[in-house]
Amino acid sequence: MALSVSALVLFGIICFIFIRNKQLKTGHFILAALFGFMLNQSTAAKPIQDFLSQIAKSISSIAS
Repeated sequence: MALSVSALVLFGIICFIFIRNKQLKTGHFILAALFGFMLNQSTAAKPIQDFLSQIAKSISSIAS
């Protein structure tokens, strides 16, 4: 759960920076957010979550 929240915060910050620099319009941000919510409900959500978990474990093992 912590990985999901951290990834959500990270992507939120990136989107905020793009909007602030006028590289990502508000409409694009809304579309990206809706895509994320729809992707979460699809069958691709489990493999993506597993992939992100493996990356987090790899980074954790390298850092320690």
